[in-house]
Formats: sequence, structure tokens, C-alpha cells
Amino acid sequence: MDSNAIARRSAPSAVAALAAAGGLLLAGCSLKTMAINSLADAFAGFGTSWATDDDPDLVRDATPFALKTVETLLQQSPRNRGLLVAAASGFTEYSYAFVQCEADYVEERNLQAAVAMRSRAVGLYLRARDYGLRGIEVGHPGFGALLRRDAGTALANVRGRDEVAMLYWTAAPWAAAISLAKENAELTADLPATGAMMRRALALDESFGDGAIYDFLISYEGSLPASAGGSVAHARADLEKAEALSRGTRAAPLVSFAETVSVATQNRSEFVALLRRAVALNVDAAPQQRLANLVAQKRARWLLGRVDELFLQ
Repeated sequence: MDSNAIARRSAPSAVAALAAAGGLLLAGCSLKTMAINSLADAFAGFGTSWATDDDPDLVRDATPFALKTVETLLQQSPRNRGLLVAAASGFTEYSYAFVQCEADYVEERNLQAAVAMRSRAVGLYLRARDYGLRGIEVGHPGFGALLRRDAGTALANVRGRDEVAMLYWTAAPWAAAISLAKENAELTADLPATGAMMRRALALDESFGDGAIYDFLISYEGSLPASAGGSVAHARADLEKAEALSRGTRAAPLVSFAETVSVATQNRSEFVALLRRAVALNVDAAPQQRLANLVAQKRARWLLGRVDELFLQ
């Protein structure tokens, strides 16, 4: 009932009715909020439960519905951090595994489709970034604007291991979008901010995602020129840390290093050896990494098929 209408009807004879109506209204709001929060909790964890799946195609087909459901719930509960991190991580993973990588796989036979898919991937990555920034700003209003002006100050205010997931799932899609849209000077100017966010996340919890932060740093430090802070030696150290933290159960750091550093240094034997290790990895040894490993192994096989294109004889 409209509150102004209630106020106009607040004669002495209506006091009891007003109290009852107010109680029902509050109860209704409470029940609705409880229902939304229950659904939010369920969907906020969908990425974790799907990580053990052994059928990437099934996950590819199911993910858009789950993501749109998360977005619908966010319209009702826009400050729910669980939903915001689910949106940021979900759009990032979907864009990488099923849009960006697929663009690479189809490019040889359909360049136009590949270009369109990469453009779509950029849009999905930026959507993920925006959800991540919203999540951080729940506890740190104005974070996004301050980050661009003074990253050190913005990130110094982000404390606690519970902040790491949001930092990671904001910086990762942001950097991925930049890598696909290098012609966008305004977007590319944000690259240092993504590195700063990941380093802050690393300082708070280097074990996040069994070393996933180091995967990012392999590509970040391994692809930049030395004048911009890049370092092959640092990227190699990042690979060692990623493998140590995951106890050798993740293929992604092997693929990332091979694709970034081994190609850049034209180390063909290292490239082949790392990718063969990735392909040989037992995906059932770490069920929580099964889906990610299957995606990484698919990319490793594709890269092995391109070795003569990537390396000079």
C-alpha cells in the first residue's frame, strides 16, 4: 500500500488497521528479501559447484541462463556482494573459455566470425569488470574513480582476505579486455591499475585459487617490455609459485607461460614440453579444478597444433 495513502487515512478509528497493515507490509518485505537472499546465495556459488564438471559443452550451454538469473537477482539486491562476485567471475570465465578461445579456434576457417567473437568477448569482460567494481564499492564507495587517480591510496584501503576474490575478478577481465582491444587507448591506459590490483590481492592472499593470481602475473610480466615493468625472470618465478601453490594440479599456468614467454623468447622445446605436461595432467586428481583443466588442455592441444606457425625454423 502507498505510504502517502496510509498517512491520509490515519484517523483515530484506523490506528489498529494501520498497525496491522504495516506489520503485514513489513513481513512481506522481509519474506521477499529472505527469498531473494536465499536464491542469491544459491546462484552466488554456482561457479564453485560447476568447477567439478567434466562436460565443458554442457557448462557452456547452461552458463548464460545462470548469468542472466544472477543479473535479475542483482536488480532486486544490487549490493549483494556474493551475487556481484558471481557475476564478475561468471562473465569472465564464460568469455574466456567459450568466446575468446573459440574465436582463436575458428579464425583460420572464418576470420569474420573470429573478429565478431573477440568484440563480444571485450563487451563481456567489461561487464564483468563493472560488476567487480560495484562489488568493491559496496565497502569502498568511489573506489573506481580513486583507483584511476591514485591506485596506491585506493588499494591501501582494501584490506582482508575476503576482498581478494573481488579484486581478482575485477582486474582479470579488465586486463583481458585490454589485451583484445589494444587500439582503444583510453582502455589500454588502465592496464597499470589491473597490475596494481593483482599485486594487492597477492599481498592479501597469495594462495587464492591455488595460485591463480600468479597465472595472471605470468601473462602480465611476461608480455610487457622491460621498460614497462615486464620481466621474463619474474614470469618464470611466477610459474614456479603457481605450480607450488597448486601442487602441480593446474594446467593453466603451464599453458599461460608457454603461450606468453616461450613464444616470445622463441624457446620451442620449452613450449612443447610445458604443453605436453598440461595435456598429460590427470584432471581427476583435483576435482575442484576439473573444468578449468579441461579448458586449459583444449587450448594446449590447439597450441601444439600451431607450433610450426609460432616458431621460426
